[in-house]
This record gives sequence, structure tokens and C-alpha cells, in this order.
Amino acid sequence: MAIEIDDSNPSYLTVRLSGKLVAEDYEHFVPAVEKIVEERGTVRLLLEMHDFHGWDLAATWEDTKFGLRHYHDIDRLAMVGEKAWQHGMAVFCKPFTKAVVRYFDVSEADEAKSWIASD
Repeated sequence: MAIEIDDSNPSYLTVRLSGKLVAEDYEHFVPAVEKIVEERGTVRLLLEMHDFHGWDLAATWEDTKFGLRHYHDIDRLAMVGEKAWQHGMAVFCKPFTKAVVRYFDVSEADEAKSWIASD
């Protein structure tokens, strides 16, 4: 699976992305996150991209629908990546969420975790 969810931290969810996402990846991801949102209310996401190559067209649509459906459910989003286009992705996604969005280089992963958990 190209999407892995870790909800062991009570302050935020860690979502790890790798490879290229396809629509089927969202069949597990969406219900899992929706269950967590139902239990916790508004959530924070730490998005870790490692060897991540983006989305195919169908996955892009699933991601867009998820973002619009959960526009108010995510209040902070830290994106940790390895490539310049991933930084651009952080800028691109801002209109699709009310969350405060920040990009961190993989070398700043500890700073991202501190920021996502801070008040």
C-alpha cells in the first residue's frame, strides 16, 4: 500500500506516502481517517513523503474529493518531503483546506513533528 496511517500519537496522525498513489489506495485511507475524525474531531496531519511519485489521475480525483469533504476537519498539516515539487504541492493544496499548511524538508522532520504537535 502506498498510504500508511499511524494514529499512535494522540496529538496528530502520521500519514506516510510512497510510490505512486492509485484510487484503490483511498479505499482504506478514507474510511480510516473518517473514523479517526469521528472519534477525535478536528485532527492534525503529519504527511511524510518518502520515495513518493505522486498520483495517477483517478487517485488525484479521490484526493480532491477527500480534501473537499474534510475541508474543516484538518486544522494543521505538516508536509515532509524530499523533492522541490513536493514543496510546490504544499502551496497548491492550501485552497483545498482550512488547515495551516507548512512544508519541511526531510532533514527538518523533527521540526515538523514539534510544529504539528505544538499549541
